[in-house]
Amino acid sequence: MKIAIGSDHAGFKLKEEIKKFLEEKGIEVVDFGTNSEERVDYPDYAISLAESVAKGEETFGILICGTGIGMSIAANKVKGIRASLVSDVYSAHSAREHNNANILCMGGRVLGTELAKEITNAWLNAEFLGGRHERRINKIAEYEDK
Repeated sequence: MKIAIGSDHAGFKLKEEIKKFLEEKGIEVVDFGTNSEERVDYPDYAISLAESVAKGEETFGILICGTGIGMSIAANKVKGIRASLVSDVYSAHSAREHNNANILCMGGRVLGTELAKEITNAWLNAEFLGGRHERRINKIAEYEDK
């Protein structure tokens, strides 16, 4: 498994913690930046990472900004991306099981490091259930193709 990770300045510290957490689990991580707390524009990182995930260059992506909202809005503009803003473990698990989310978005200013690790773990360990959920995901994909 290869995971893309990216953030803006507000998510930089949490991105670094999650990156280390993933690497300690033996997961290959591709860092899309940013590389400091110097102010940047989140769409630049969200769209670049989402395009890479949509092309299949990474299995999944994780995006972190101040609240996670901007990253999720920007990433979801890329065809084939299902980016879910998550702030609890149950929603993380459900995002993968029910929505087949391929990008996890979190807020660096609203989540503590340990909760963010728990969320990441729950999201990575969940599997898409298919069935009625697949029918719904297919409807979204059909709309994207219009």
